[in-house]
Order: sequence, then structure tokens, then C-alpha cells
Amino acid sequence: MPSPSSRIVAVAAALATAAVVASCSAATDHSQHGSSATTSSAVVAAHNADDVMFAQMMIPHHQQAVELSALVPQHTANQALVALAAKISGEQQPEINAMKALLLQWDVDPGAMGDHSGMAMQGMVDDATMAKLNSLRGPEFDTLWLQSMINHHQGAIEMANNEIAKGQSADMITMAKAMVAAQQAEINQMKQMLGE
Repeated sequence: MPSPSSRIVAVAAALATAAVVASCSAATDHSQHGSSATTSSAVVAAHNADDVMFAQMMIPHHQQAVELSALVPQHTANQALVALAAKISGEQQPEINAMKALLLQWDVDPGAMGDHSGMAMQGMVDDATMAKLNSLRGPEFDTLWLQSMINHHQGAIEMANNEIAKGQSADMITMAKAMVAAQQAEINQMKQMLGE
């Protein structure tokens, strides 16, 4: 059975293909007036404002997880932590790419936060903690990193569960379910690493 991240990569590839097909058919359909718009919009699957908000907020949330993961090799010799950070980054970067592809399909700027820029995203690591992580090495770094990432994952799960409950896009809901499963398993692993 393919892993959640490989399914997400497949979704991203399918979306990219659909976007190309839509733009090609829109470009070549000049002879049939008005049908080019229908051709390209037919490719765009149903979605709602909750799907858009989820993607716009989860992209920067995931980007911070990738950034946190990138700190690990320079700050610890703990190989279990290095492997976990690489796994998290390896899962979340393809999800970022897939969410950006979906937003482009929906004609939404993937770099824009819409009306959500003032909203707090659950689990985000504050600047003071990021600075502290940058200053620590070894076991002290490991402990703070694990505590921060557990909280970060819990925030992502809360956001993903909201998407599962309120979203309309089948692709986005599938991705949200994969996030919940992967990140809950990682929370359990990180708690074990902390001895909880």
C-alpha cells in the first residue's frame, strides 16, 4: 500500500497535469467561442472557502516545520532525531507543493494569506523559541525541539480535523487525513523520545 506522502506526490502530479491540460485546451479552443472557459473550469474540482483557508494557513505552517527540521543536523548528534527531522521534512515539502498546486487550480495566489494573515495558526513556534533553538546544542536542543514540534504537530492536526469536517475538496480532505495519521504517529514517537 503506498505511503500517505507518495499518494500526495501522485495527487500533486495529477493536479499539475490537469492544470496543463486545462491551459492547453483553453488556449487552443478559440474556434468555439465561450467553450474554452467551460473546458478549463470543468477540470477544477469542487472546493469551498474552508479548503482555500486551510491551504493558505497550512503552507506557512508546514514551511516552519521544514525550517525546524533543517536545524536538527547542525544542533544535535542524536541520530534518531536527525532521522525523524528528515522524515518530517520529506513528508511536508510534497504536501506544500500539492497545496500550492491546488490553490493555483482554484485561481488563488499560493503566496497570499487572504484574509487570514491576522489569524493565529495553532502550534506555530514563536520567534523567541526559534532563537533559543538556534543557540542550543545537544540534549538541551533535542528536548526543546521535540517539545516545540509536538506542539506544532498538534496545531496542524487541529487545523486538518477542521478541514476534514468543513472542507469540500476531495483532494484537500484526503491530504488532511494523511496529515492527521502521519503527525499523530510522529507525536507518539516524539513523546517516547522525551520519555513521556
